[in-house]
Amino acid sequence: MNTLERIVDSTRREVEQRRAAVPLETLERELVGRGHDRPFCEALVHPGISVIAEHKRRSPSAGAIREGASVEDVVSAYERAGAAALSVLTEGPHFGGSLDDLRAARAASSLPILRKDFVVDLYQVFESAAAGADAILLIVAALEPRMLARLQHEAAALDLDVLVEVHDARELEVALELDADVIGINNRDLTDFSIDLARTFELLADVPAGKTVVSESGIATRDQLDELERVGVDAVLVGEALMRADDVEAACRALTGHGEDASV
Repeated sequence: MNTLERIVDSTRREVEQRRAAVPLETLERELVGRGHDRPFCEALVHPGISVIAEHKRRSPSAGAIREGASVEDVVSAYERAGAAALSVLTEGPHFGGSLDDLRAARAASSLPILRKDFVVDLYQVFESAAAGADAILLIVAALEPRMLARLQHEAAALDLDVLVEVHDARELEVALELDADVIGINNRDLTDFSIDLARTFELLADVPAGKTVVSESGIATRDQLDELERVGVDAVLVGEALMRADDVEAACRALTGHGEDASV
């Protein structure tokens, strides 16, 4: 069993525990009257390359990244630094996150928020919306095509945007057959957690015009962003490089360039 399979298996057990504690009907009641006032997809298509800044406590490959960090402090710094959107990692056993992190981010920032997790059950779509997410991540490698389509459909019904993540050409074909609007190309291999930024460049050529493309993982410098922007990438998702920085706001600002023209 590889790393992705272990995480998915753990996620299914966690979902059953949460479902027992908070029935789906309770989540449905919480969603009555919910508005969609922070469109995630729209935030990624402004001129230039957009930065999705991620709150991430730890990972199976890197271990602890920023223990004890205040979600509110981190996401507020991201917003001041010009991030276009937030990603909040909510998976618990392997990444140390929780839905409480997402709720805290929602309260502290006006930016649209992606719930970054291993969504494999319809229950998670409802709890994402109830917790204040504006978008969810769907990983092609973790889902059968039929379930992937069901989850995307349910997300749309709840006014949640969807980032469909791929790692290779076959998974990209699945995402395109699904007619995904936003495609994330993850440079990290989720079976062994190795990173190769070339994956974005290789797969981008097969993405048709009109799709929003997000490059994920292994991104840490403005030079990388400039190179990705030149080939047509719309946004990048950056977590570990920002969370490890001594000054989170300064590190994010170095990527976004926010405020560079303030003296002109």
